[in-house]
Amino acid sequence: MELWHGDEMNVGRGAARLLCVALPAAFLGVFFVYPVISIIGLGLGGDGLSRLLALPGSGTFRGVAWFTLWQAAVSTLLTVAAAMPGAHLVARRRFRARRLVRALTTVPFVLPTVVVGGAFMAVFDRFGLDGGPVRLTHTVWAVLLAHVFFNLAVVLRTVGAFWEGLDPGPEEQARVLGASPWQTFRMVTLPRLWPAIAAAASIVFLFCFTSFGVILILGGPTRATLETEIWRHAVFRGDLASATALAVVQLVAVLAMVVVANAMQRRRAVGEVPVRRVLPRASGRLLAGNLGLMAVVLGLPIAVLVERSLTTGRGADAAWSVRNYAALADRVDLLPISALAALRNSLLFAVVATGLAVLVGGLASLVVVHGRRATSRLFDLGLMLPLGASAVTVGFGMLIALDGPPLDFRSSRWLVPVAHALIGVPFVMRTVVPTLRSIDHRLREAAAVLGASPARVRRDVDLPIAARALAVGGAFAFAVSLGEFGATSFLPRHPDRLTAPLALFRLLGTPGEALRGQAMALSVVLMVLTAASVLAIEGWGRRGAVRGDL
Repeated sequence: MELWHGDEMNVGRGAARLLCVALPAAFLGVFFVYPVISIIGLGLGGDGLSRLLALPGSGTFRGVAWFTLWQAAVSTLLTVAAAMPGAHLVARRRFRARRLVRALTTVPFVLPTVVVGGAFMAVFDRFGLDGGPVRLTHTVWAVLLAHVFFNLAVVLRTVGAFWEGLDPGPEEQARVLGASPWQTFRMVTLPRLWPAIAAAASIVFLFCFTSFGVILILGGPTRATLETEIWRHAVFRGDLASATALAVVQLVAVLAMVVVANAMQRRRAVGEVPVRRVLPRASGRLLAGNLGLMAVVLGLPIAVLVERSLTTGRGADAAWSVRNYAALADRVDLLPISALAALRNSLLFAVVATGLAVLVGGLASLVVVHGRRATSRLFDLGLMLPLGASAVTVGFGMLIALDGPPLDFRSSRWLVPVAHALIGVPFVMRTVVPTLRSIDHRLREAAAVLGASPARVRRDVDLPIAARALAVGGAFAFAVSLGEFGATSFLPRHPDRLTAPLALFRLLGTPGEALRGQAMALSVVLMVLTAASVLAIEGWGRRGAVRGDL
């Protein structure tokens, strides 16, 4: 009986290991690897290859490629410059609302891109900057400032976390030797911070390079990037050959940037040993200046968005009311269902996507931490790729790959949450893997000495500790799914499956004061839901969750 029981346990463990490996591998293979390979195959074969080879000679392509690179580079420089004072504040100074400031600066990062676009559209409309002969200049500035708003948290938290662990001794010695504060920063602090700054800048550049919703809403037809051109060729013009050629270029560029970003992240990881100490209190002037800058950069667009959502009418007829919010329940001719019904769809899809992301990401995390070395590295890299890849590339790949037997998912209701879960899995793994690795092996050994089986050790020791990280990763996946726009914009548009970001995009792109008011109200609702997810994440983090920089 004991031998049979042991064989039974071995079979159970083998089945569990197989499930942990097979399910995430199948999920990644079917919904990411196969669609990406399909894009490459179409782009390098037949008409796609001729279109691809003709791209360098196209003036339109060169203009689009130049603007894609230019806006990403300038947005990155502006983001780093705007975030450095805040990074210094949260890293080197102590003040009462430090945790709250850190949480609030993270909110814009998870806001839906269409909400960010709507917020800056409201700002430029509020101050009369949405028309006139210099509209193109305002369009460019709107794109750049929206990217700063969206990515500020990446630099602030990445550089701030690194800066907080640096030993202040070298700076103090430089000051004793007569160096001014600026000289000390330029000659001592900045070289030591450079690995973290470079890592954060590479991530911001990648996000700006692959920006879709912000460019589509604020740039309009005159300011196109590779992302928006792929979408226009595939969705509006039906020119899949040109869209595929552009997608191959985009994919190669993104993979190159992912390699650079990973190299920068490794350089940052080889930094100095963190030094923990009591931080000095922030002076009133330093605190007021930094919080004032954050209020302008991050708070003004949100405040104007809320104000516009509560305003009806124009000029002398303008009045405060909640009419725009009440109108969300009414169906307009522009949408097949009401905005409120679209919001319900987004919430339902987000719940399903979160469940899938937690399941796949949790199993993959076990493989990364406890699996064999080769399998661990393969899973760690493979399931993080969707985070670096363009959402447009993922959506377009699904559009062209999953449209026939044996993988005909285009008409399935599951396709939207699956696409969202694919993007959410890396967020789950980013929280769960470090948590599993941080569990003290002595806890497991003590449980084993007391007679606990390996399965019971995992259930009673590992699972309670990992559950909080799973909740944090799930909250991130929920926020990402709720606002996902890039991949969803390519998937088949069944009238009863319209999501809130797609409804918001249609409302923002249509003239009319009433429709614009509904768009602003829907933007605020989406913003509140995603902000609640972030604040919940921060609350769990204070109670012991192990998270990454974001």
